[in-house]
Formats: sequence, structure tokens, C-alpha cells
Amino acid sequence: MSISLWKRDGFEVSTDPSRLDKAFILRELAKTYWAAESSPENLWLSISNSRIYGLYGPDGAQIGFARAVTDLARFAWLGDVFICDAHKRRGLGKWLVEVIIGDPALATVARWMLATDDAHELYTRFGFERVSADDAPNLMVMRRPLS
Repeated sequence: MSISLWKRDGFEVSTDPSRLDKAFILRELAKTYWAAESSPENLWLSISNSRIYGLYGPDGAQIGFARAVTDLARFAWLGDVFICDAHKRRGLGKWLVEVIIGDPALATVARWMLATDDAHELYTRFGFERVSADDAPNLMVMRRPLS
């Protein structure tokens, strides 16, 4: 998979996995409602098997992250989107999602999915819609206990 880089106002988004700050990402994800129960090993394995987007500040330190679980052709699941507390309320989360949705490597992806408990307003700006049971009668899920 090719490495891409976007720059804006001294900030960068990169898909280069070698730039990821593993300790930072795992520490921040451990604080979230969606990943807190996952083991660090399991989280890192999921990250390693995804198209990753690291967000970096002007000093080069990582300040945010997101990933797309994707086949690079038709489907992508957007997940693990976060900006560290010190850099929230600057529009960086919106920019990060904009970069991911506009990534040329995912240009043919027509079906995007995600789950959120608290950021519906952010994602509706990019065309995501809430799905009701009536809208997705064929959608199925299987849950197993975390290992």
C-alpha cells in the first residue's frame, strides 16, 4: 500500500506506519469507550492490518489517529478516530476525516461504515447517516468475547 502525506497549517497526516507512536496510540485508545476492553496486543494487531492515518503536530509529535479497515476497492470501516485532548477544538478531527474520505487510495470505495456513540454531528458533515433496523434489514453482527 502506498504511503501518502497531507499538510495543513504546520500539521501533517501520514499513512506511514513507521511514524506511528505505538505507546501514544495505545494509551489514548485505552481511554476510549470503544477500545478500553481490548488488550494492547489485539489493538495493535488490528491497527497493523488497516490503512492507518497518523496526525502529527508542528513539532512532529503524534497528536491523533484513525484507521480504515478496507479492501481498498469497495468497502471501508472507519474506526479509532481520536485527537488528543490538548489539540481538540481546532478542526483537526474534521480535517482528519476529510483526508481519509478523500484519500486517493480509497477513491473507489463506495460503502463506508462506522459506529459512534457521540460524534454523529461530525460524521453527518461527510455524508454518513444513521442506520435504523428498517434501513438495514439484512445487516447482521456476531459478537464474541474479547480474548
